[in-house]
Amino acid sequence: MNLRDELNKTGGFKNIEHLAKQVVEGFISGMHKSPFHGFSAEFAEHKMYNQGESTRHIDWKLFAKTDKLYTKRYDDETNLRCHIIIDNSSSMHYPERNSLSITNLNKIGFSALAAASLMHILKKQRDAVGLSIYSNSYDFYSPEKGSERHHQMLLNKLSETVVSTPINKTTDTYTYLHQIAEKIHRRSLIFVFTDLFQTTANEEKLFEALRHLKHNKHEVVLFHVFDKEKELKFNFDNKPKRFIDVETGDFINLYSETVKENYEKAIASYFEKLRLKCGQYRIKYVEADVNKNFDAVLTTYMIERGKFI
Repeated sequence: MNLRDELNKTGGFKNIEHLAKQVVEGFISGMHKSPFHGFSAEFAEHKMYNQGESTRHIDWKLFAKTDKLYTKRYDDETNLRCHIIIDNSSSMHYPERNSLSITNLNKIGFSALAAASLMHILKKQRDAVGLSIYSNSYDFYSPEKGSERHHQMLLNKLSETVVSTPINKTTDTYTYLHQIAEKIHRRSLIFVFTDLFQTTANEEKLFEALRHLKHNKHEVVLFHVFDKEKELKFNFDNKPKRFIDVETGDFINLYSETVKENYEKAIASYFEKLRLKCGQYRIKYVEADVNKNFDAVLTTYMIERGKFI
């Protein structure tokens, strides 16, 4: 399915909700190969039984199929508040794609579709979801709600974000993560989608902001979104190329092989520092390669959600 063919008149994904449903259904169909063996599409309508709870609502039919105890969920249950944060700087719109599809996404497309897929599950589970989008400004904020109208509004915003074309739009992660943290008062599961590229890199300021997100006992998951082949391994053909910083417009002309070894060492060191710092501050760090599927995102959601039940 070509996402460009799904654009509506307002400039968004006409069927992002349908695409998210496809992603989730594909994930569920593959769950028999995962640690969640036997936990079928019904998971969205159930929660794990906790010892000491009343047995009145246990789904015994599901127990017969899975050999695990789950209780049925009801319309008035909202056990989780989730806030999704997306970096919409110019670097997130890399790589340039002539056409976008589920298997051919740039970083912002991957982040938006991952977010929509999480929202699809949250909606099924009657949970509340909020959304923040930032770049060099606080582009969008909506608090956690669970209504259908709210859900559709967030999907429309994700659609518009993917097809926007920010020119030389830098990232101010430090400033806006602090501002977002101040807005989330009740304990929530927070997902951050960013490539962690900044014009001025300051790791201490970054982790001060991420630690701020953890106040009020929030659980924070950092999805580090990047193109592994290009941005980590620097796999380009060895022809003279102009490499342009899409956030500043600065450029350099060179043969990729002349810098590949040093680049790989530097970027691998940076990524490892990020991973270790996240571990130190008890922030879940998850690599999100835009060339892969969404299983890492959705599996992480299921594991982290368990902490709230």
